[in-house]
Amino acid sequence: MTPEALLAAHGPRESMDYDVVVVGAGPGGLATAIRLKQLAAAAGRELSVCVLEKGSEPGAHILSGAIMDPRALTELFPDWKERGAPLTQPVTRDEFLFLGESGARATPEWLLPACFHNRGNYIVSLGAVVRWLATQAEALGVEIFPGFPAAEVLYDDAGAVKGVATGDMGIGKDGEPTDQFQLGMALHARYTIFAEGARGQLGRELIDRFRLDDGRDPQSYGIGIKELWQADPARHQPGLVVHTAGWPLEDDTYGGSFLYHAEDGKIAVGFVVGLDYGNPWLSPFDELQRFKTHPSIRKHLEGGTRIGYGARAITAGGLLSLPKTVFPGGALVGCEAGFLNASRIKGSHAAIKTGMLAAEAAFVAIAEGRAHDELSAYPAEFERSWLHAELRQAKNFKQWFKKGRAVATAMTGIEQWLLPKLGFREPPWTLHHHTPDHANLRPAATSPRIVYPKPDGVLTFDRLSSVFLSSTHHDENQPAHLTLKDRSLPVRVNLTQYAGPEARYCPAGVYEYVGIDEGAPRLQINAQNCVHCKTCDIKDPMQNIVWVAPQGGGGPNYAGM
Repeated sequence: MTPEALLAAHGPRESMDYDVVVVGAGPGGLATAIRLKQLAAAAGRELSVCVLEKGSEPGAHILSGAIMDPRALTELFPDWKERGAPLTQPVTRDEFLFLGESGARATPEWLLPACFHNRGNYIVSLGAVVRWLATQAEALGVEIFPGFPAAEVLYDDAGAVKGVATGDMGIGKDGEPTDQFQLGMALHARYTIFAEGARGQLGRELIDRFRLDDGRDPQSYGIGIKELWQADPARHQPGLVVHTAGWPLEDDTYGGSFLYHAEDGKIAVGFVVGLDYGNPWLSPFDELQRFKTHPSIRKHLEGGTRIGYGARAITAGGLLSLPKTVFPGGALVGCEAGFLNASRIKGSHAAIKTGMLAAEAAFVAIAEGRAHDELSAYPAEFERSWLHAELRQAKNFKQWFKKGRAVATAMTGIEQWLLPKLGFREPPWTLHHHTPDHANLRPAATSPRIVYPKPDGVLTFDRLSSVFLSSTHHDENQPAHLTLKDRSLPVRVNLTQYAGPEARYCPAGVYEYVGIDEGAPRLQINAQNCVHCKTCDIKDPMQNIVWVAPQGGGGPNYAGM
């Protein structure tokens, strides 16, 4: 049965009314909810706020490096240290390496642009930070509903957003209700704030419906793949931050790595590949595995044990790709809109700041008796904020990489090291790009094939053993949350022209072509492996893959990531 048929047969939905509904319990969504409650308490007003979270608990689907700039958190909670926020490992030293196949060249610290300096920042588990934020929100009276994905945007008769509906539960694989069936609930609000993270399911609908990206550059994405290691104590250097560029990627491919010596003897190591890459033979997962074999990286991990794995798409287009963030009845915050600063490899501070700005605009609007209109004060205050100034300075960062690594490295130095010393707050020129990531793949026949070494099970690993460490789980008796608009396209186009790139760009073994030897190839989708990174939704060259949130709580359950 279709959702419409289910609603007709079992409706109407039960509904609940709030002043503000927030979709997504990440740093942006929780900051929104917390700031609303802070403002209400200061004004002596009652304000109802709820947060929907598709993961089994706040933090379950959160994945980041992560180094956290505490500036926005300090604005939200000036006493965050006294409150026990899990920012306990300060950065003690920065290294930036340009890697060759076997050697490395370190950049002197005095030559590093400010975007690569991390003194005053903290190495964190962003999942732990989010769980802490959730406790702070609940203490203020925010209602948080984990395991309830928002599946549908609700509109009023004038076309404004009036809330969301949660997904139906208890639908079998055949699309029919089981004896556990429960119709989703409608949550109505005066304003709805969307904080789903990069490439959010509902955010995409809103951007299309309200044409929020008109006049903007296409959004640009990367995939970040991360492992967590328990390090050999003799090799652990708490607070050390290492970033690299160069090998194993070719000069025309945007990407780089991070390696952070966190607290409790742990090391976070990861690799980011821009999803505008052109060679269909490239596998971001295998680039991470290959990267770890470099002598400058291997030395940190040898003698340790891998204990965690995950992957997530990131928005990297910056200010020039930022859509309009408000529309009748709601707003986009954090990575849902694309506020990440790719040059700093940081987005959590931007998510918190934009969540606070959206909350302040919504609070004033509600106090004035308004509802379902545009929160125009939010983007206006953003343009006056320190975050906007930060993103202006980095506006060309990703665009320079379209011209190759050498040009990008030189221009990043000019724009973010030299020009600030000369008194320029932002580059006096602007670069644009016009091609979406999925349109950059070249035919496999004209691209150099990349042969990756087999994993050794000690330092390098395969996809399935990696997914196991993410604690990913989906109820098997439910409709597939990954579907194809046209089932013929994968074989007819993707396999024929691009040698089946799905099997390589997916970091979780979701996609595989079977039946090739028998002469009857088809794309098999192993949806149970999905870690919700959204890469397929972004990179599929025909935009034929549809990702939606699965039934309640499904997906990864990251611990310590």
